[in-house]
Amino acid sequence: MKKLCRELAREYEVLDDIVKDLSDSEWESKTPFYDWTIHDEICHIAYFDDKARLAATDPDGFNIDMEKIFEGIISYEDFFKKTLKMLKKLSPKELMTYWISKRTKMIGSLEILGQTDKIPWYGPPMNAKSFVIARIMETWAHGQDIADTVKYRRKPTDRLKHIAQLGVKTFGWSYVNRQLEKPSQKVWVELKGPSNETWIWNEDQRENSVIGSAEDFCLVVTQRRHIDDTNLKTKGDIAREWMLIAQAFAGPPEMGPDAGKFEQ
Repeated sequence: MKKLCRELAREYEVLDDIVKDLSDSEWESKTPFYDWTIHDEICHIAYFDDKARLAATDPDGFNIDMEKIFEGIISYEDFFKKTLKMLKKLSPKELMTYWISKRTKMIGSLEILGQTDKIPWYGPPMNAKSFVIARIMETWAHGQDIADTVKYRRKPTDRLKHIAQLGVKTFGWSYVNRQLEKPSQKVWVELKGPSNETWIWNEDQRENSVIGSAEDFCLVVTQRRHIDDTNLKTKGDIAREWMLIAQAFAGPPEMGPDAGKFEQ
């Protein structure tokens, strides 16, 4: 858990480097993520990092807090507006100070847990290992929105393996979440990691496959890129279909950007 939490901390540091020299006006730039601003994106991460700390340290308190947050909420859009509102009043400097404080406390709370310890969340409870990986994914994905906005090219790291694993693991969820029948066949996934290591999942499945870079795969399963704007290669109808609906995060069915928005 300590090693995993250190990797989460490094993901935060990458995002810090992207935003640290931005002017206040640049913080109000709209990102590709539903026209949220950079300020909105950091508000979102900071808010849920604080709630993650609460969930890890006081599960009963978290459940009470969650009930209060959902009072009067009828849609996920309302939910996100309500949670963003709580931090939007902070200036970029104030927000960064708040976020760094909350995420540091969160990491301190998570690194002492066992990997299989259960943590409540807004969907089903998760084990602590999956919980930290979800925070890595969330930070990386929203970090991509910000990087795209300011034209910053992040250097891929082997932390992508955690996100890729989550992408593969949520194959069935991507269908069930859309009330579609989950295919009986799985998909061979073969990815080249940033350190030139090859990562393979479902190697006994030959009929359908997704092959390419780990970064491209992670961009697709977090809905930051359309598959046609990457160099991923698919074989078989199921593999192609999955890459069009892949969703490695919880919440209602979402679709990523249209093809052509982020051309290679």
